[in-house]
Amino acid sequence: MSTVGVVFDFDGVLANTELLHLRAYQQVLQRRGWWMDEASYYERYLGYNDEETIRQYVADQRLPLDAGGIRALVREKTVAYQGVLDGASIFYPGAADCVRALGREFPLAIASGSLGDEIARILRAEGLTDAFAAIVSADDVRRSKPAPDPYLAAAERMGVPAARCVAIEDTNRGLASAQAAGMRTIAITTTMPVEVLASADRIVARVSEVTVELVRALAAPGA
Repeated sequence: MSTVGVVFDFDGVLANTELLHLRAYQQVLQRRGWWMDEASYYERYLGYNDEETIRQYVADQRLPLDAGGIRALVREKTVAYQGVLDGASIFYPGAADCVRALGREFPLAIASGSLGDEIARILRAEGLTDAFAAIVSADDVRRSKPAPDPYLAAAERMGVPAARCVAIEDTNRGLASAQAAGMRTIAITTTMPVEVLASADRIVARVSEVTVELVRALAAPGA
């Protein structure tokens, strides 16, 4: 049997950062008299990268902001996020142990809409910089999730066919991305309810429930 690869989403799967991202968006929007509430963020924008989130928000609110203004907001949000990230407890309980356990059996990758520097900073704090054969961030692909580009790039960098990879996601857009790339999927209900994630091959409550045995079962021929 050929090698099986495991590709993690980052925010909401390994790192408990979604509320930190929201706070950063709220900071930069509030400076201009705008607002993004928690319900809107989770229902409308979760799963997009920063640029796409801002673009969708501007369109939804019909704001007079051109491409340059959108880029400026994205840069401000990046700075604000670094501020709210400082001192925060980031990794979910059991996430680091899950990464180490799976890494002893499979090559691992990350496919995320976060910026590469943000991912690297958190991985360094957890001592997991060397755990991943590939990290694909928002900087690395032209099209973000739900397009398949992040997952296809992760598989290519690992040297494992996408059809032999299992993706671990927490959003419907992330699942759509992995499925369009041809991967089997595990959904985690950290940020979205079961009914929104129903297209996944397996659904679990937390990343610590993702085991070597579960990955092997999903990757088995005919599974």
